[in-house]
Parts: sequence; C-alpha cells; structure tokens
Amino acid sequence: MKHSTAKIQRKSFRGVAAVELALTMIPLLTVTFGVTEYGRAIYTYNAIDKASRDAARYLTAPTPGSPDPHADARNMVVYGNAQGTGAPLAPGLATGMVDICDAASCPGTHAAVPTGSGAVNLVTVSISGYVHASIVTFVAPATLNFNDISVTMRENL
Repeated sequence: MKHSTAKIQRKSFRGVAAVELALTMIPLLTVTFGVTEYGRAIYTYNAIDKASRDAARYLTAPTPGSPDPHADARNMVVYGNAQGTGAPLAPGLATGMVDICDAASCPGTHAAVPTGSGAVNLVTVSISGYVHASIVTFVAPATLNFNDISVTMRENL
C-alpha cells in the first residue's frame, strides 16, 4: 500500500518544476533585458562624453592647415574623426547638436579669463538635445533624454 501512495505523490508533482521555471523566467528575463538596455544607454552616454572631450582637446591646440577647426571638432564629436567619415558614434547624433564656444566665438566668457597666475582662454564643447532610443521598450522608456554634456578646457597658446 505504501508503494502505490508514493507513486501517486510523485506523479502529482511531475509538472511543478516546469511551472516554477516558467513563473521565475518572466521576472528574470525582464531584469536581464532592463540591465542590458540601461547598460547600452550608459555606454552611449560615455561614448558621447569621450568624443566631446576629444573635440575640446583638439580645439585647445592650434590647428594649422584646417580651414574650419570648429567643423572638424563637430565631426570629431559625431563621427570620431575630423574628416566626418563613417557612421555616427551614437544613433541620432548630429553635428547640429554640438555647440562650440571659444575665445573668438564667445569673447565675453572665454577670452582672457583671469586666473591666479595670469589669464587664459577657454574652449567649451557642448552636446545638447540627444535622445537615446531604447530597443527593449517593455523594460525601459522608448526614449531616454540625456542631460547636456559639456566639456571646458584651457586653450594652449
């Protein structure tokens, strides 16, 4: 009699593991997709931030032979090179989102700024209005609006 009771109990629990797996996979996959999507957003933000630093660094040194260093710097932010070739570093990033302020274009705030050891000229590269488009919209919002990214450096004369 005992043997048949154990057999009945084993049969009644046969599908429980599959049901538990199905129930735990839903939140597990949701968390996995969420971490992946927000990781993509952070990666994109860091790529744009690094490109803006590279462009500001490019503008701090004199650029002989360049007819328009501001256009070169905008290309560096968007494409990663001064020539403006290749695909943009981030989807939807355009040169119109890049604002450059230096001693020539913003003399009131960036020319001959007094410091403790004299005066310096500044260069600022700003990216504004970038919107990150999510791929997995059931986990993250369809669009994430980044704050403005701005880098200011001292110009080398």
